[in-house]
Amino acid sequence: MLKIKIACVGRIKEKYFAEAVSEYTKRISRFAEITVKEVREENFTAEPSPAETEKIIAAEGESLLKELKGYSICLAVEGKKLSSEKLADKLSMLKSSGNGEITFVIGGSYGVAKAVKDKCNELISFSEMTFPHTLARVMLAEQIYRAFMISSGSKYHK
Repeated sequence: MLKIKIACVGRIKEKYFAEAVSEYTKRISRFAEITVKEVREENFTAEPSPAETEKIIAAEGESLLKELKGYSICLAVEGKKLSSEKLADKLSMLKSSGNGEITFVIGGSYGVAKAVKDKCNELISFSEMTFPHTLARVMLAEQIYRAFMISSGSKYHK
């Protein structure tokens, strides 16, 4: 069975976001073994300086690098934009080509370290808009589920 990991920074504080991620991971479990690995969110000051921000990104990046397994896809604003159908095609292609493990990466509030982006096989983007990283987790889980539903021929995707 395909293994999918969502490696992300920090815990979800909002109950409604946590419940949404839980619901989608439950739905995905019909198609793949899915785990969400939360790495420690670094905290310095309320308004970190540019130097502190770089330290935060680097520290979170070190933790994320340890979680990369299999084919790694990082969510980044500069990444390639994919339709839901293209994501479905991508997951099907990866599964059929023998990639038994896929890791999706979501950075923290200040972004993702360059070292993480460089180590990933590809970068994708939902939009040029900025979203809270906890909401991005919900969106990613839903899109993974949608991709499996598209591939299975379900009417979920209209």
